[in-house]
Amino acid sequence: MASGLKNIVVLGGSYVGLAAVKELSTTLPKTHRILLVEPHSHLNHLFAFPRFAILSGHEHKAFIPYSGAFSSASNPSQHAIIRGRAISLTKDHVILDRDWQGSNKVPFEYVIVTTGTSLTPPGSMETDEKHLGISYFKAYQDKVKGAQNIVIVGGGAVGVQMATDMKELYPDKTVTLIHSRDRLMQLYHPKMDEIIQNRFKELGISVITGTRAVVPPGGFPANGSGFEVELKDGRRLPADLVIPATGQTPNNQFLQGLETTGGVPLINPVNGFIKVRPTLQFQDTKYPNFFAAGDIADSGAHKAARPGAGQARVVAENIAAMIGGKEPSQHIVVGPPAIHLTLGLQKNIIFRNPDTGNGSTEPVITYKEDGVTDLGIQSVWERRGVKVARHEDYHL
Repeated sequence: MASGLKNIVVLGGSYVGLAAVKELSTTLPKTHRILLVEPHSHLNHLFAFPRFAILSGHEHKAFIPYSGAFSSASNPSQHAIIRGRAISLTKDHVILDRDWQGSNKVPFEYVIVTTGTSLTPPGSMETDEKHLGISYFKAYQDKVKGAQNIVIVGGGAVGVQMATDMKELYPDKTVTLIHSRDRLMQLYHPKMDEIIQNRFKELGISVITGTRAVVPPGGFPANGSGFEVELKDGRRLPADLVIPATGQTPNNQFLQGLETTGGVPLINPVNGFIKVRPTLQFQDTKYPNFFAAGDIADSGAHKAARPGAGQARVVAENIAAMIGGKEPSQHIVVGPPAIHLTLGLQKNIIFRNPDTGNGSTEPVITYKEDGVTDLGIQSVWERRGVKVARHEDYHL
């Protein structure tokens, strides 16, 4: 490992963190190195989690080695991945939950926070090791296979995708989706709800909107026995399995002790996201060398990988400018929300909200039937710098 280099620390190695690493590795001078801090042994390919929690035989493919993280760098050995979790920050150090090279304090010149959010499993994983994640998925697949009445709580992308996959794979099961709002995936134009509802009718998926499930104090039973799910409106549904698909929890815990200017919080108290400027620097001017991008940033952008990658580019260019003695001038551009959504094993859509800034009033929708069972996972691995020459490589 090279010494005497100035550190740029990236906290979080999911999609946006890796995008930041890629952008930085092609723009930084040789005086700086990238340190990627990430507790997971492998990249958790979250887009595959909803399907691989139901469909067996592919679960090991959802965990991708970090070996290709610096493949875009001219000298990959100059940079490093630190297995660890940030527990706090100072103005120029990150404090880890374990030692790295003899200390749990890692100095930095710049830090980029891309820690994202956590979903309720199976939307995300509570374990850090690949083999534990594989075991979790296998056990979850068995739960799904053994249940006859399945209730999914939450009408966002995870809930919709799990419902459609489940009903295609197990057409004889009763699948009911409960959503508290009047429309499914309400961030999007009403036509999104219309498309999903029509697809649910095709598959025989029941939908209940405008009410919530009452969560028992100890949570829903998970032992495979039958029970009833009570709704806020008094209705009761038979269930063998409840799949939670609601809410995102921002991963911001390590910022709690960071001193702020005038007591103004770094985090938006309404949503838990980090307040940022258009340059994606922290809003607090006390920390001009602190940046946030992706889901953790309160940027006004849609929470998704594609806009997050654009934010990573803004951050990298601004840091490169500051290293060169210039002011950061690149600003985030917020576009209309868009998503690539599966509606079963083959059917999927690309949906983009109207670009109202340019006078558009209708969404752009592309209907597709080119889905593959494993979601084209080989290309995902290869984009992450990991070549798959044989099936066994997925077990790396």
